Amino acid sequence: MKEIDISVVSGISVVMELRLRRNLPAEAFMLFLVVLLRNSVVGAIASKHPCDFPAIFNFGDSNSDTGGLSAAFGQAGPPHGESFFHGPAGRYCDGRLIIDFIAESFELPYLSAYLDALGSNFTQGANFATAGSTIRPQNQTLHQSGFSPFSLNVQWYQFNDFHRRVQNFRTKKVFKRLMPKSEDFSRALYTFDIGQNDLTAGLFQNLSLRQVRESVPDILGQFKTVIKDIYNQGGRAFWIHNTGPFGCLPYVLDRQPVTTGQVDKYGCVGPFNELARYFNLRLKQTVDQLREHLPKAAITYVDIYSVKYALITQSINHLRFKHALRACCGHGGKYNYNVHIGCGGKIKINGTEILVGKACADPTTAINWDGVHYTQAANKWVFDQIVNGSFSDPPIPLGLACRRQH
Repeated sequence: MKEIDISVVSGISVVMELRLRRNLPAEAFMLFLVVLLRNSVVGAIASKHPCDFPAIFNFGDSNSDTGGLSAAFGQAGPPHGESFFHGPAGRYCDGRLIIDFIAESFELPYLSAYLDALGSNFTQGANFATAGSTIRPQNQTLHQSGFSPFSLNVQWYQFNDFHRRVQNFRTKKVFKRLMPKSEDFSRALYTFDIGQNDLTAGLFQNLSLRQVRESVPDILGQFKTVIKDIYNQGGRAFWIHNTGPFGCLPYVLDRQPVTTGQVDKYGCVGPFNELARYFNLRLKQTVDQLREHLPKAAITYVDIYSVKYALITQSINHLRFKHALRACCGHGGKYNYNVHIGCGGKIKINGTEILVGKACADPTTAINWDGVHYTQAANKWVFDQIVNGSFSDPPIPLGLACRRQH
């Protein structure tokens, strides 16, 4: 006979006592008992049978790029990767990203970048994200705009081609062990972290806040199309991050002209964060619409903004973290950020190259890595807050992201 959960026994005892002491009617007693047992069974199933994702397919920007932009335009050099990989690993970070911690939580390997031809293994997923990616195509080169040509629609084209070609390559023995199984595409977790660059691209092009706001519906219309296309190819579990408080990031604070009145008490630019919140509001509405139109999809919306903003504005309460708005790796200025001399940057003095874009002594105490991206320590802190579903809609943990809520 299987063991009975002690919480169930305790619950039944309480209900029995209520019935005896307060003359609880038999019908009410039975109703309490049924609800108690049902909730206990559901809880037991959820804890013992979490989603068994065989693969993860990720779409996004530098917040989740594990080597895409590096493969296309040259490796992100040292000191990137120093805290965990002990050298450059395609990430614009000193170590792991949130997507790496997601993979770890399912005991899956770190995702290989789709664009990386060397050492990649796609057996348990692929990463289509590249640093600087936007949802909406920018129609400019990386050199012109600073934004990746691999916008979300291009990432979708890559995934579509990958999905189609995997069927053929798995018939060839040499490739079979490097490719996901056909059935894994419908059982995989599809993760998204993209949209921030669409907002900052508009600002860097000197569009007004109002003009950038007006572009949001079209941006999210294109996002919605990609989700639908993946669903039509069998994707069912979607984990979607909203965008973070970019008004607190050095690369925005340093480059965008702001007035004293626009800066909040934490040093962040209020109007920029309001723009991020507006984008997130519309993203949430888009997700709600997708749930209505995609009846078999389990779509989880994750409030990354609130977690990151709490980390930055309450860093004084997190004893490990210091200098919330200052980059760990960089050179000069109020925020240790210089658009012309980035992390790992060098200058020539009397014909000799001198490294000036150095990393801080202890990245584990920093929130911001290079003025644009978060440190591994900050990424881990953020992951620890979201993994249990506390910031998700519906409020389910990452391990149950395959469960559609009715």
